[in-house]
Amino acid sequence: MDLKRNRKDLKEVRRSLRSNATSSEAVLWSSLSGSKLDGRKFRRQYGIGPLVLDFYCPSERLCVELDGSVHHDPTVSMNDQWRDEQLKALGIRTVRIENVELLANLDGVLDLIRKHFR
Repeated sequence: MDLKRNRKDLKEVRRSLRSNATSSEAVLWSSLSGSKLDGRKFRRQYGIGPLVLDFYCPSERLCVELDGSVHHDPTVSMNDQWRDEQLKALGIRTVRIENVELLANLDGVLDLIRKHFR
């Protein structure tokens, strides 16, 4: 897979995703932006090759993906597995979090993310 970061051909896609963030993404971003989580810098809608990651922490090589009910669809789930494998091959770990879990237990989700820090 092409390792190019934030490809120009996906710039509008990334911009649109940031502009049309889900309520779950907005809640999590408010806790991650500005290095609020243990001083770790996160980026949102970050591109790696053809993939756009919900949240990415470069220093930890950690991707955080928020999943809604559509991710229970078998086809979408298979695509998620493929994405996770591609990232793993690049040395990037992925944490998948259900939107409902985030909204019900933000502190628990932040602790889960912390547990994936090195």
